[in-house]
Amino acid sequence: MSTDDTDVIPVVKGDEEDGHTGAWWWISRIVSYTLLAAMLTILAATVVVPRVTGSTPYTILTSSMRPTYPPGTLVVVKPVDRSELTVGTPVTYQIRSGEPEVVTHRIVATQFSGDGITTYITRGDNNGSDDENPVRYGQIRGKVWYSMPYLGYVNNWLNGEQRRITVTVIVIGLGAYALYMFVGAGNDYRKQRRESRAP
Repeated sequence: MSTDDTDVIPVVKGDEEDGHTGAWWWISRIVSYTLLAAMLTILAATVVVPRVTGSTPYTILTSSMRPTYPPGTLVVVKPVDRSELTVGTPVTYQIRSGEPEVVTHRIVATQFSGDGITTYITRGDNNGSDDENPVRYGQIRGKVWYSMPYLGYVNNWLNGEQRRITVTVIVIGLGAYALYMFVGAGNDYRKQRRESRAP
């Protein structure tokens, strides 16, 4: 028997050599999907949901509502019925009736005039005294529905036509990225099936 007669054992490519099943591949895939989900969530919360529900996003600019809504917080305000305006409700209202400038403070009391008109006493969470002027229902743009820290700065940067163009680009980019990820996953699945069927 020749000493050169040895059994040849075929080398099977292990998972660690497969670029689609290694630890780094799984980590990158998880991170990619997480970032995609986060971007879609932010887009929905700041643009889609407010538009569909008739709500309005505002940015907190001062520290009067710390620590609940620090500067830079995006608050989404939805229309509110009179019955929902109770003590403790954070509302966004016009500082002067009919003018665009608004502030977000909390209702701390209600009062009724002799002619049956209800007004609301407001105060910032971080302020030591009530706001100077009572607020009428017609001044109130709505109550705070939900808030997102830091996104108010982005909301301020995106205005008018710039907002529309940016949102369109983000939607197209996210859609293309999601399609790329799903197509890649499908190709990997088909490749694995072919390899598993191979003799």
